[in-house]
Amino acid sequence: MAVETRALVARVLIVVGCLLLIPVTAVLTAAVKQRFSDGPNRLFSSGPLLEGELYAGPEPDWSFVDENDIQTIELQLLDPPRARRIWTTEHDGKLYVWSGYMGTLVGRLWKRWPIQAERDGRAVLRIDGKRYERQLVRIESGEILEGITASIRGKYPSQLTRDGVEAGDSWLFEAASR
Repeated sequence: MAVETRALVARVLIVVGCLLLIPVTAVLTAAVKQRFSDGPNRLFSSGPLLEGELYAGPEPDWSFVDENDIQTIELQLLDPPRARRIWTTEHDGKLYVWSGYMGTLVGRLWKRWPIQAERDGRAVLRIDGKRYERQLVRIESGEILEGITASIRGKYPSQLTRDGVEAGDSWLFEAASR
């Protein structure tokens, strides 16, 4: 009887393992497929942003980002050439992006792009199909943080504050011209 019970348990474990393998394989396949796409989706990052007109001209009036209620933009670093969706805001004519949870181990492991951007801030942003070459410049302190974080809190359900940025809990970048 004990041999039959062990055999039954083994068969059940094999069936359960196979059933669990289906969604895991589907998610991994979707993630790999997205890496070769032009543009990220809501869950996975993508390869380089290639489609869309490359903006050439004077510094844009970034107020359209908030006025048109653009919630997310596509941000691609040049090194590594991977794109993701990210929140953004405009303040005093400048464009900003940020990453929360940077003061936690999970956040530092999960969100690699801020560390990569600090090392090499060259980036391409795609907003409404148009690409912009930018330089991400980290802002760690200063009075300017009061206005930027207020702009973020006014647009998103965020508790971002100047103190949080200065403590390193969130990393804030200006998307400056190159």
